[in-house]
Amino acid sequence: MLQPKRTKFRKSQKMKMKGNAKRGDQLAFGSFGIKATEQCRVNARQIEAARIAITRYMKREGQVWIRIFPDRPVTSKPAEVRMGKGKGAPEYWMTPVKPGRILFEADGVPLDVAKEALRLAAQKLPVTTKFIVRRDYVATEA
Repeated sequence: MLQPKRTKFRKSQKMKMKGNAKRGDQLAFGSFGIKATEQCRVNARQIEAARIAITRYMKREGQVWIRIFPDRPVTSKPAEVRMGKGKGAPEYWMTPVKPGRILFEADGVPLDVAKEALRLAAQKLPVTTKFIVRRDYVATEA
């Protein structure tokens, strides 16, 4: 599962997720991708589940790029613990996703294979997405 090798601080504050994505909103590597249409928090398990769904459907052909990285720790306290006594221990890693952010990209497979693979990945994520294709994409006969 994805997580940073080391961080400057062990715990972080919650952050506001207003507005649209300022960067990471254009296809950079592949010809196909899925773009978030709403804001949410995506954790490392969800990213890994989506990655596995894509690679399995594509039968390990082509290439997949993960454009988000879970670099923010989320803390929680154990069940049935009274209020106070400080902040809980880090439980998992997440990344905030704003509308317009590209989540996954794929290339090296036909359009219909990529569309279905990315649709399966989108089902694993807690955010609504839309399938996008590179503007200069031309289908080649393989």
